[in-house]
Amino acid sequence: MSEEQSNPDTESAQPSANAEKHGFQAEVKQLLQLMIHSMYSNKEVFARELISNASDALDTLRFEGLKDDSLFEGDSELQIWIEQDKDNRTVTIGDNGVGMTRDQVMERIGTIAKSGTRAFLDSLSGDEKKDAKLIGQFGVGFYSAFIVADQVVVDTRRGGESTGVRWISDGGGEYTLEEIDKPQRGTTVTLHLREGEEEFTEPHRLRHLVKTYSDHIAFPIKMREQLSEEDENEGKEAGWEQVNRGAPLWAEPKSKLSDEDYAEFYKHTCNDFEDPLTWTHNKVEGSQEYTNLLYIPKRAPFDLFDPNGKQHGVKLYVQRVFIMDDAEKLMPRYLRFVKGVIDSNDLPLNVSRELLQNNRLLDKIRSGSVKKVLGLIESMAKDEDDPEKFKTFSNEFGTVLKEGVVEDYENQTRIAKLLRFKTTQDESADPGVSLDTYIERMAEGQDKIYYITADTLAEAKHSPHLEIFKKKNIEVLLLTDRVDEWVMAHMTEYEGKEFSSVAKGALDLGEAETEEEKEQQKKLEEESSNLVERIKEALGERVNEVRVTHRLTDSPACLVADEHGMSAHLERILKEAGQEMPNTAPHLEINPTHPLVEKLADEQGEDEFNSFSQMLFEQAVLAEGGELEDPATFVRRMNQMLLAVSRGAA
Repeated sequence: MSEEQSNPDTESAQPSANAEKHGFQAEVKQLLQLMIHSMYSNKEVFARELISNASDALDTLRFEGLKDDSLFEGDSELQIWIEQDKDNRTVTIGDNGVGMTRDQVMERIGTIAKSGTRAFLDSLSGDEKKDAKLIGQFGVGFYSAFIVADQVVVDTRRGGESTGVRWISDGGGEYTLEEIDKPQRGTTVTLHLREGEEEFTEPHRLRHLVKTYSDHIAFPIKMREQLSEEDENEGKEAGWEQVNRGAPLWAEPKSKLSDEDYAEFYKHTCNDFEDPLTWTHNKVEGSQEYTNLLYIPKRAPFDLFDPNGKQHGVKLYVQRVFIMDDAEKLMPRYLRFVKGVIDSNDLPLNVSRELLQNNRLLDKIRSGSVKKVLGLIESMAKDEDDPEKFKTFSNEFGTVLKEGVVEDYENQTRIAKLLRFKTTQDESADPGVSLDTYIERMAEGQDKIYYITADTLAEAKHSPHLEIFKKKNIEVLLLTDRVDEWVMAHMTEYEGKEFSSVAKGALDLGEAETEEEKEQQKKLEEESSNLVERIKEALGERVNEVRVTHRLTDSPACLVADEHGMSAHLERILKEAGQEMPNTAPHLEINPTHPLVEKLADEQGEDEFNSFSQMLFEQAVLAEGGELEDPATFVRRMNQMLLAVSRGAA
């Protein structure tokens, strides 16, 4: 332990005359005020976050030192230390990690130009206990120091640099920066505690925090030895002792670990204050050796569906040396919610990110880990003793899991078995109905899996396309997630049953339609041929075709897309995303037995017939959630019809 480590500079709380003043970013000011004035329900968070930052700095040094040994400066014994000073009411947390340059200090502490801070502030609820849990999830942990401190001093020097930097702030609108002499590389963070926070200068209190939150940090965390009264009377000096376990948890046998051990490691490693939903811990031996410890959280992160968001849920270690946390090379995007570590004994220690691009060993590790995660989800789905666990998983991550149907062809059927859907028979089922259950209760003569896509559940279950299915008691999947259109374009069948959209193509109910019904339909088409031609002529290019419906029993008309064409729902999604869409005309299906269509058939005036036909078409557009190009004209036509009806009634 160096002299600097044993005697941290706790007296230099005032900046020198040469110090530069800088203002905080506006969002950081908000964050600091929140820490200072609001979040007192979980003060201990500061120790966990600062120790975690120190551990990251040591990991970074160990990784960068593989390529540049000079960063170690002859000191390769990596460690974290904690000291307290009751007289000055300070706590210092230090490390001999990679350290920071002046520019890095300004970037990482002075301003945060990342979405995490804004999203964190937007997520606050006013409940201090819940809000405190968000700190780690949004990467703003350093600022938790201001929960207990009225001034924070950061001394840091990057390995290989000749001078260090001191950062001082009282949590107000400014901070100061100045150049300092710092013999040892790394970072020390000194907290000048507020009045009333003296408990954190007690050694037993700090040791408890380390044991609770940071016991499995893979580097030694050291504190001064606790001397007996006799030793103190004899004038003995306290040395340093390690107060954490210091071994990576994933390297220990499962038989020696408790659920509490796994939960605490997860909370430290994955920046979460809630216990994980579940986890899997495996050691693979044979032609390749690796260990994985993978967790599924209870809650989805705020940026789960951010298309530009990076995956940092799974960390890669090689022989316990941290290599990277670019999780997309370790876990496919549809499993981006998975967190944890993978430690390989076979990859070279000097592995580069470029080498990992096409590395067969890593591909095998990735494939094996994916299978373990899917097996973990399958276990939850089969667990009849605790159905709430799988329900939580489906509600939080079911939508993103659907992406795997497209991205992971090898496991497509396995993933499809885990998906849950609302249906016309079980619209309130939570989390929904499996495809296996759907097939088990298919109607007699039914040979397809029917589905409908819509923006909302209400829009889906009230769609006119479902009328014939409700009449025949045929169950239909109600798909309302944005990814559903994309998924169904790639999942064409399941267990030999073809998927069929009820809003696309000519409806074929197969054996579910009797010969008598087929004859009635054919007769209706013949009797309505003249009406169909007149409506097609009135609508012109607005429709591709007009035909007598198979689908409708209560509604006058509906729109149908080509069997292999783009649905109106998908077209709306793409337009909202800013994509240029070609003008495609839908098919209009009419129900000749509906009173409105019967009235239209009796209409002799050409202008009235054309106006009525346009209104029928526009009603069908609205019924499936679309938007009218000219709403005012539609309203005018509707008013004219209502007036005509009222006059006839009079």
